[in-house]
Amino acid sequence: MPKPSFIEWSAPEELQKKALEALEIARTTGRVKKGINEATKSIERGIARLVIIAEDVEPPEIILFLPGLCDDRKAPYIFVGSKKDLGAAVGIERPTAAASIIVEGKAKDLVTEIVEKIEALRK
Repeated sequence: MPKPSFIEWSAPEELQKKALEALEIARTTGRVKKGINEATKSIERGIARLVIIAEDVEPPEIILFLPGLCDDRKAPYIFVGSKKDLGAAVGIERPTAAASIIVEGKAKDLVTEIVEKIEALRK
């Protein structure tokens, strides 16, 4: 599936895998929010440490607002290829369009590394 046109930059596959790994670790040792509504609330409240968004969401309008909201609220975000992988990483059996890490737990160093790489990619 081609990358949606509103995605301004792509993270390397290795960085996407690290983001999913950080999400799994944070799920068990910290706190995460699952789904578009919960991720959106965490961004608006300024508590999102890292927002992970799936690229393969249909229709793409569902997630179209998230990058702009993240930029406005200074929340780092990354797109990953699959909503199925995102759902698995966040610990649910269904695919999910978005998730956010709000307490990193043991993934703190990994999240810091990912955020630094995201910032470097976007410059």
